[in-house]
Amino acid sequence: MAEQRDVVETMLVFARTLRVAGLEAGPDRVQAMVAALGELDVLEAGEVYWAGRFTLCAGPDDLERYDAAFNAFFGGESPRAGGPVPRQERIQESAPLDLDPSGSGTEPAEESSDRHAMTSGEEVLRHRDIGQLSPAEREQLRRLFGLLSVRPPTRPSRRHSRSHRGAVDVPRTVRRVLRNGGEIRGLARQRPRTKPRRVVLLVDVSGSMGPYADAILRFAHAAVRRGQATTEVFTVGTRLTRVTREMRHRDPDRALSASGAAIPDWSGGTRLGQVLKAFLDRWGQRGTARRATVVIFSDGWERGDCVQLGEQMQRLARLAHAVIWVNPHKGRVGYEPLTGGMQAALPHVSTFVAGHSLAAFQELVEEMANA
Repeated sequence: MAEQRDVVETMLVFARTLRVAGLEAGPDRVQAMVAALGELDVLEAGEVYWAGRFTLCAGPDDLERYDAAFNAFFGGESPRAGGPVPRQERIQESAPLDLDPSGSGTEPAEESSDRHAMTSGEEVLRHRDIGQLSPAEREQLRRLFGLLSVRPPTRPSRRHSRSHRGAVDVPRTVRRVLRNGGEIRGLARQRPRTKPRRVVLLVDVSGSMGPYADAILRFAHAAVRRGQATTEVFTVGTRLTRVTREMRHRDPDRALSASGAAIPDWSGGTRLGQVLKAFLDRWGQRGTARRATVVIFSDGWERGDCVQLGEQMQRLARLAHAVIWVNPHKGRVGYEPLTGGMQAALPHVSTFVAGHSLAAFQELVEEMANA
C-alpha cells in the first residue's frame, strides 16, 4: 500500500502559505478548518476549497488572496462563488490530501522533511537576488508573485462618516438639539473617510534592467489588479509607453505578453530625463501625478542629460504626494548611488528602496501603503 500524507500537516503548511499571502490564518482558524475537513471528503477539491474559504478568511479582502494561494499551493483552479461546486480530479500537486486508512495520522519522515525543505526553500528564495536565479527558480518565483497582495495607499476624503469618537459634527449636533427642544443630550461626532490614492508606476525597461523586468511587471500587474481605477503603469526607456490597459488582463502571463507587444523600446537605451518630461507634459501635469504616489523602478543608468533628469524629478516631486525610487542594485552589499542619474534624482526622492528580491517587493508594498 502506498504511503499517504497527513492532512493536518498539509493544512499547517497551507496556513503558512496563507500568512505569506497576507491572511492571518491563526491557530484557531486552522483548527476550525481541520475540524470541518473531518466531516467532509478531503479527496474532493471543491469541499477542501470551501472549507478553507469559510474558516480561514476573515473578510471580503481575504477572498482574492485565498483564491490565489489555493491555486498556487494545490495547483488547481479554485471553484467560483455563486455556482455549483464542480467535481474535480484529486489534487496531485504540492500536497495531496490523502487520509491514512489506518487512522494513525502519521507521515513518513522522508515526506515530512521534503515538505519542510520545500517551505524553507521558498523562504530562501524570497531573499535571493532575482537577477541571479536559474530558470527553474524564476518559475517558482512567478508562483510566489501570484500570492503578492499590493495594498493601495489611501488619502483623506472630504466626506465624513458618523463615529463615536472624533471631531464634533456641528450640523448634526444642532439638528439633534432642535429635535430635543433645545436640550443638549450629547454631541454628534464624525471622522473623515479615506479613499484610494492614485498610484503611478514608471518601469525602466532598458537593457540594464532586463534581469528584473519580468518581476517588476508582475508586481505592476498585482498593483493594477488590486486598484484598477487608481493605478497607472508606464514603461520608460527611450520612449514613454502606457501599458495600463494591457496590465488589466486577469492572467499575469497574458498581461506581460500583451505589454511586451506594446513596448517598442524593450531592452534599449535609457533617456530618463527626456521620457520623464514627456510623461509630465502629457500625463502628470494634467492630473495623473497630482497628489499621487509615484514609484520609479530604475537603476539610474542615464544616457541622456542628467541635468534634465534632475529638473524633471524636481518638477515631479512638486506634483506628487510621494516619489519612491526602486533600484535593484541597492540590495547588494556595498552599493552606493554613484551614477549620474541617481545623483540627479535622489535629492527629489521621498524614499529610496531596493527591488532585487521578493522580500524587497513585499517591503515596497508597506512603503507604498504608508507613503
